[in-house]
Amino acid sequence: MKAPVFEEFDAASDCDCPGCAQWRRVMPYTSSPSSSPFPSSCFSRARGPLGRPVAGRAFVLVAAAGTVLGGGSPVTAVAAAHGDARTAVPAADEPGTPQGGKAPLHGPAGKPAAGRPGTVSRVPTTTRAEIIDRAGTWVDAEVPYSMSEYWSDGYRQDCSGFVSMAWNLPGNEWTGSLDTVSVRITRDQLQPGDILLFHNPANPEKGSHVVIFGGWTDNTHSNYVAYEAAPPHARKRTTPYAYWSNSGRYVAYRYKGVEETAGGAEPSEPQPAGRYPGAAYFGPGANNKYVTQLGRLLVERGAGRFYTSGPGPRWSSADQRATQAFQRAQGWTGAAADGLPGPLTWSYLVEKTGRDIPAAGNPGPPPAPGPGAPAHQAPGYPGRGNFRPGAANAYVTQLGKQLVKKGFGKYYTSGPGPRWGEADRRNVEAFQRSQGWRGGAADGYPGPETWRRLFS
Repeated sequence: MKAPVFEEFDAASDCDCPGCAQWRRVMPYTSSPSSSPFPSSCFSRARGPLGRPVAGRAFVLVAAAGTVLGGGSPVTAVAAAHGDARTAVPAADEPGTPQGGKAPLHGPAGKPAAGRPGTVSRVPTTTRAEIIDRAGTWVDAEVPYSMSEYWSDGYRQDCSGFVSMAWNLPGNEWTGSLDTVSVRITRDQLQPGDILLFHNPANPEKGSHVVIFGGWTDNTHSNYVAYEAAPPHARKRTTPYAYWSNSGRYVAYRYKGVEETAGGAEPSEPQPAGRYPGAAYFGPGANNKYVTQLGRLLVERGAGRFYTSGPGPRWSSADQRATQAFQRAQGWTGAAADGLPGPLTWSYLVEKTGRDIPAAGNPGPPPAPGPGAPAHQAPGYPGRGNFRPGAANAYVTQLGKQLVKKGFGKYYTSGPGPRWGEADRRNVEAFQRSQGWRGGAADGYPGPETWRRLFS
């Protein structure tokens, strides 16, 4: 008889292969090596914080096809591919904080509200627009991540509490129960408001995470906008599909209570005409009424030459080129003129403010002068690199003096001077918030629009 070959690997506890399925059936009931059907060296006795067995370093018996073990029947070797499809990511981007379990909503004093957590008998209905709007409130407020604390709305401040809040559930679910209020869908069916869920049943505190899908950012569907609660606070960012780590283990789900239209692409309840609907409604693959509305607004501002037909509901390169032309007409460059409408571009269009798109062949307004220009002219934006920790230049002094002139210099104890400091950042943030901006738009670092408004 051939000697068996042992191969060492890190067991993937939620793998669906026959070997791992048998592992999960046996481990909870195995109390000693003598009662196990496998050799004692195959198991790790470690248990997770919730009392669940943790698969550690395991040895798997790999036998060649046709080898007879112990005189019994031939055993066919099962080859299972384990491990993650990892994308290079800084350690800080991987959720490393445990999550809380099922819990009722909490009141203002941090005490549980009436009722006990249990099975949700009837899910509340909501729309995709409402889900994204609720998620955006935590992102704008930069709600701190915590598995034990509860925000003012009663929801736990971790990834599953965030989804529970966005879905408007009657209590706090966790990654092990969100699938009970949702249905599994395919990658191609993903729409804004759906989720990507990874639950590690053997050790829920290791890797388990859930994010809200906000829409694809490219026509290859390789990146998407993710809304999530993760250290240090709730955020929205472009994320590679399905996630930075454990990518192959995330599963797409759709909330049972979401109200769909016939096409499933637009919210059931129309939003106010002037309200920015969200980045998920624009870009490659988008097909909704807001794309049509954007195109019509752009045509009114001089973008008609970019359209050979339409505008229509399906996003096209014409929409992107027209949007970029409008953004450049405002004097924006770089990422601020990427052809994708953000809240500021949208507000300029619906409120009919800012500059129109110049006619073809017209270079538009001349560039603004730099430092030392007459007071009635807005100086040209010098670039973000001049306003970062450690920066020291004349633009920082110029910015500080203008902040003081506008009444936003209360954080200066001396100066302003040429070296960028926390006082500069806090004064800029105060100015940005005075414009009605929140979240990343009010981070205290001046961009082209902050600069334009401050000096205009």
